Amino acid sequence: MRWMNKLLAVMLIALLSFPTTLLAHGTAEEHKREVLWTNILFYGAISLFVLLILLFFILKSKVNQLGNTKSQENRIRRTRLAKAVNALKWGSMAAFTAVVVSGLVMTGNQQDTEISGPMLLDEVSIHHAHGMSYTPDGNKIFFAVHDGLRVYEDGQWILPAGEKHDYMGFSMVNDGFYSSGHPAPGSNKKNPLGIVKSTDEGESFETLALYGEIDFHGMSVGYESHVIYVFNPSPNEKMSETGLHYSTDEAKTWTKSEGNGLAGKPSVLAVHPTNPAVMAVGTDQGIFVTKDYGDQFETLEPSLEASAVFFNARGELYAAGLRPEPILVRMDAEMNVANEINIPVLKQDAISFIGQSPVNPKDISIMTNNNDVYVSADEGGSWTNIMKQGKAASTNTKDRPNLPS
Repeated sequence: MRWMNKLLAVMLIALLSFPTTLLAHGTAEEHKREVLWTNILFYGAISLFVLLILLFFILKSKVNQLGNTKSQENRIRRTRLAKAVNALKWGSMAAFTAVVVSGLVMTGNQQDTEISGPMLLDEVSIHHAHGMSYTPDGNKIFFAVHDGLRVYEDGQWILPAGEKHDYMGFSMVNDGFYSSGHPAPGSNKKNPLGIVKSTDEGESFETLALYGEIDFHGMSVGYESHVIYVFNPSPNEKMSETGLHYSTDEAKTWTKSEGNGLAGKPSVLAVHPTNPAVMAVGTDQGIFVTKDYGDQFETLEPSLEASAVFFNARGELYAAGLRPEPILVRMDAEMNVANEINIPVLKQDAISFIGQSPVNPKDISIMTNNNDVYVSADEGGSWTNIMKQGKAASTNTKDRPNLPS
């Protein structure tokens, strides 16, 4: 039985030391690996615990059967079995300890992915953004980032309630937001998210379509019409072909757009707030607009290498890109007149997202590829830098005592 004692000793050391390496959080990828190994340890420890308990009772039963034996051989066997039973007892205790510890780590991972209420952040760090938009009341700017949502309101940065999902194709509408993407590490949500909708600022969401099947990086939704446009990357149960598709019934049915006149590699898209047939696509060869659900496109800015497009609440189209320097233009609702908007000096950078308050059109914001964020209260006349290279700090935190910090 020496091999069993050695095996149990090794298991004891491994089970008690391994969980301690899982308590430190790092990057999102490190967190995913942490969750994976914690799950492996937890379920492995349960399996080992059950196995050791079964062996313990089996051998203990044999020891009891040999309790009154007079044979020297059986007494030696009983002594060996008794030692094995004792080793199994300690091994079972070690396995049980591993179950408890890894279970606590799993619970901690799950709690770390979900915020029970809005939390005021003294500092915020954004490394990878997938969207930016004002809320319907115009008071907040939401940022969809790699690990959930961040909110800017009146000089303060807030972590909203809910799980920290990797929201992609983020589109704010008049009663919430639509998105795609991937669930937070440790979440029980299916991966990928398909198309989801939240009406409580991300605290929860409703799954609409393709849940657990696909995620859409290229996606935009009409602010009032709620028509959904996506660039489908691969065939699925809703769309038999790749390319531009749209849905007017909350993602239940889909129609493929012809895409005639669209040139270049699509990089960004935006949908008119009220007219579901009107949408814009930005490519490396210009800005293209359709008025018939994407069947036929016309070129608006052929010399602009597009980096962002956005329809405001009045149906005006904002487009950003390189020509070859960064530029931002606004076109009227008929797409006939383009006016250049003053922007901050951007060196080796470009505008990646554009936002405008649906309540006060003078309040606009831009976010760049380098994660610089600027806001303007006079529609681009002057700008204030609220985030530099993904780093920012809250101000006037005492004005919001209702939010924990």
